[in-house]
Amino acid sequence: MSSPNTTTMKSASELVTSYAALIKNKTILTTGVSPGTLGGYFVQSIAKAQPACLILAGRNDTKLEECKGDIQAISPETKVRTLKMDLDSLQSVRAAADQVNSWADIPAIDVLVNNAGIMAVEYGLSVDGFEKQLATNHLAPFMFTNMIMDKILKSESPRVVNVSSDGHRLSPIRFADPNFEDGKTYNKWVAYGQSKTANMLLALSLASKLGVKHELLAFSLHPGVIATNLGNHLDWSVDLGGLQSTDKSLGNAEGWREFSFKTPDQGIATHVFASFDPSLKVNNGAYLIDARVADPLSDTVKPWATSLLEAERMWRLSEELVGEEFKY
Repeated sequence: MSSPNTTTMKSASELVTSYAALIKNKTILTTGVSPGTLGGYFVQSIAKAQPACLILAGRNDTKLEECKGDIQAISPETKVRTLKMDLDSLQSVRAAADQVNSWADIPAIDVLVNNAGIMAVEYGLSVDGFEKQLATNHLAPFMFTNMIMDKILKSESPRVVNVSSDGHRLSPIRFADPNFEDGKTYNKWVAYGQSKTANMLLALSLASKLGVKHELLAFSLHPGVIATNLGNHLDWSVDLGGLQSTDKSLGNAEGWREFSFKTPDQGIATHVFASFDPSLKVNNGAYLIDARVADPLSDTVKPWATSLLEAERMWRLSEELVGEEFKY
């Protein structure tokens, strides 16, 4: 999970200034918005460019309201809407999607940022019986994105952004056994890797299925290593060794590297880049790092996460698991 030296990194503040005209009057829906998270930092950053509406999705009403207040203080002209959604439950996801689709005053969503996620949690099942990281990080965003797709495609320049990670290096999709034999063979870092690979494959699928016909742009990204609430549950004196052991067993260079951290402003720069940069139209479906398109020859980009064949296999598995078909 190493990143280049923080002094050379682009910042969200710089990019928001550059893209101000592209952000102004846009409607952006971001999941996983709460104080001290990338989602929270992202919506506060882009609020400075006066988007028309920011939709904040999360599972905690109190935290959503806190973020809403922060945005209203930054940009009083921007409409702010909160959306309660628990990604651990497909029923909650369906209800949230139905709510978004019912909002007559918001006819289109210009950018959907699937930012919410969990990392390296102990084995457990979602409400619907799926391994928690796959359920929260992929299956819920997969269904939510597709259920509000009609509203996204009503935008003049629709985009979907999936926050993945270079942690995708830790595992391809376990097509025959996504639940790790009911936990018997569970490794929390491998499970995290599987879910992050799925994020990248979903962006590829959306770009492939809807890019030409509906001009939808879809991207995945690695924000870098940032000190946020995402890893608060981990005991790094133990868990870092587990991550390094997993990397070493796979022959990944990260097993022998030290972390290189970014500031939150640097960390969300790639969120801003993926959401608004106009030059990305020629790289639909791409995986992004450091506010640029990743280079498979010099960056950590595994072939299992950039294969259209794997993307189609994952699309079909996801439809099977959530019990919904999305034909485009």
